[in-house]
Amino acid sequence: MKFGGDAEGSKAAQADAPARRSRPVVSSEHLAAGGSPALSEIEYGLIVAHHAFSRWMSRGMAAAGVSGMQPTEVMILHTVRHRDRPKRFADICLVLGMEDMHVVTYAVRKLERAGLVEVGRQGKEKLVSATRAGVEVCARYAELREQLLVTGTTSAGYEEQNLSEIAAVLRALSGYYDQAARSAAALA
Repeated sequence: MKFGGDAEGSKAAQADAPARRSRPVVSSEHLAAGGSPALSEIEYGLIVAHHAFSRWMSRGMAAAGVSGMQPTEVMILHTVRHRDRPKRFADICLVLGMEDMHVVTYAVRKLERAGLVEVGRQGKEKLVSATRAGVEVCARYAELREQLLVTGTTSAGYEEQNLSEIAAVLRALSGYYDQAARSAAALA
């Protein structure tokens, strides 16, 4: 293998790049052997991104002053804080795509014990609101996110439009996975 500066070597390296890239980066080669190896690549990317994002949420919240929060609790706190309007438990589940109301109920109780949310009633509906402490910790988390995450992604050259397009693809794929999950449940 030749390193360095001549134009011939550079052209050869560029020609080899697609050949070297022909094998998808996956965690389950037997799944990539099917009709869409690229979908297996996305799945592996989702797995790795999910775990990295989960670590960030818990450690970001700890750095913001509240340790011991699981990613679900962090997501629920930010969802409750969204637009400073009380949220119904069912709306929290819907927005976050969560099926298990018990998980949401447990997380809200933990957030309530930490003084970050409060639960009230409007008629028969239970509503969850962020407390002043919850709003403040969300603001500290947002500052850390800007400093530690946004600065890095911006300096790496990720443009807002590209990130929005990636998000749209992920939302669309989530619909396909939801439909496949419903179909699989019908087959079980």
